Amino acid sequence: MAAVTLDRLLQSREERHLHQMSLLQLYPGKTLVSMTVIMPGPVKRDSRSLTVARAGEEALKEAFRERILRMEARDLETGYECYLVTDVPRGDAKRICCGIEDTAPLGRLFDLDVIGEDGVPLSRSGFGFPPRKCLLCDREARYCMRNHTHTLEELLARIDKMIADY
Repeated sequence: MAAVTLDRLLQSREERHLHQMSLLQLYPGKTLVSMTVIMPGPVKRDSRSLTVARAGEEALKEAFRERILRMEARDLETGYECYLVTDVPRGDAKRICCGIEDTAPLGRLFDLDVIGEDGVPLSRSGFGFPPRKCLLCDREARYCMRNHTHTLEELLARIDKMIADY
């Protein structure tokens, strides 16, 4: 359970983007879904994040079933990543992913991105979905993240409760 530095986290984002681009090239015209685990704080890989990752994988398998062309996972110190290639059109896949994020028991802890051909994730708002809410209050998650509205301890306690209830 090692802490990840900001530099390493930024490097991993770049590596993830490059991997996404290689999958898009490998499967032209197909849809790429990229899943990461939302885990506040410097530790990105621990028993919590692995429980959430497994739940996310299962939710994706259930939602896309026989339409999965490829599914791969990368268990990294910077966090768990899962990639799914499907023949479901991007817009439909985005609606499915937003539904998972909004309704699955641990869905609030998944970040499911449908990656456009240009490598840019499709936005929730472009499909009529509201911004994601904070884990602890009714504000937009981005607002609370930017303003450090809640302590790391409060956020991790909420995540622990969600996982225990799962």
